[in-house]
Amino acid sequence: MRRILAHAVNTMFNHRMNYGENLYIWQGGDWPNWRYDLPTLTGLLTEVSRAQGVLLGRLADVGLALRDQASLAALTEDVVKTSEIEGEMLNVESVRSSIARRLGVDIGAIAAVDRHVEGVVEMVLDATSRSAEPLTAERLFGWHAALFPTGYSGMSKITIGQWRNDADGPMQVVSGPVGRRKVHFQAPPASVLPMETPRFLAWANAETSEPALIKAGLAHLWLVTLHPFDDGNGRIARAVGDLFLARADGSPQRFYSLSAQIQRERKDYYDVLERTQKGSLDVTGWLSWFLSTLGRAIVSAQSTTLDAVLVKASFWQRRAGTPLNERQAKLLNRLLEGFEGKLTSSKWAAIAKCSPDTALRDITQLLELGVLKKSPGGGRSTSYEISD
Repeated sequence: MRRILAHAVNTMFNHRMNYGENLYIWQGGDWPNWRYDLPTLTGLLTEVSRAQGVLLGRLADVGLALRDQASLAALTEDVVKTSEIEGEMLNVESVRSSIARRLGVDIGAIAAVDRHVEGVVEMVLDATSRSAEPLTAERLFGWHAALFPTGYSGMSKITIGQWRNDADGPMQVVSGPVGRRKVHFQAPPASVLPMETPRFLAWANAETSEPALIKAGLAHLWLVTLHPFDDGNGRIARAVGDLFLARADGSPQRFYSLSAQIQRERKDYYDVLERTQKGSLDVTGWLSWFLSTLGRAIVSAQSTTLDAVLVKASFWQRRAGTPLNERQAKLLNRLLEGFEGKLTSSKWAAIAKCSPDTALRDITQLLELGVLKKSPGGGRSTSYEISD
């Protein structure tokens, strides 16, 4: 699914608008008076709080350095996956290097970073590390400008750092080929944004009665419903959600990624958004999905992100006295961080930027030291994995 500025208004939509039939939640007379059944959500709130407590309890025992590594891993995943949801693939090493530099975490060699990666990283870190600060229009404009440093989305020039103006037609979320496009959602007209965005921001910065996690879910939904920018609305809405989750956690450090879980459940995410935006202002269903997904994100962080950090730390403690060159340390770290596919001598040479003979010598030495072993199964090319 992709977001575009449509050049033609759906005929059926216009007909219903003209005769006052509501298609979307923002058209209701009681907009934006969100309603939800708190007793229905209480069990999910309790489960999420319990999962958060378990994760933070484990982190309390690992020391500051490992907590920094766990936060780096979670933030890297968050930046990569929030872009991947929109079909944009970022280089993981570039993202990790950008975040590590900003957090002051030593990861050895630093990968090259482009302006686009820097922009997404700036937005996510600003949302989470400065979560206690007010959410303002200027701050959102800054995030939007960071996401589109060239002023273009793909080949299309877009309005940067200000609300959309709908000069090319209404803002619609559509899918399908030209001629057979399906309109999943149409956002409020640009003419109402000068009234709607201050109302959202006033609520965002006020002390309100909602539980903190409920407010995070409502903030995500509210901003994505307004769709206030020419592009980047999904990423900015998820960043707003992360800001409120950081407030709920009471910590600027992130140890789990909701965006990563949303990416794993991407179809459900779009389906529940569409149902919600075509329903009533009773958004219990959306909040139930949001909290359930958040709970799965926290559990996943325990079994993947945190476990990987602990395994990596344990490995280097055991190998503290092993003589390794820079190439070997780099490739071992790649294996420990979840190397995709099989590590062969040719991949080693490509990643380490060395000759095939040098790569083979590096690998042979590690085999003799018992650090690497040959992967089972064989095949055309011998592959290798960490022995312990």
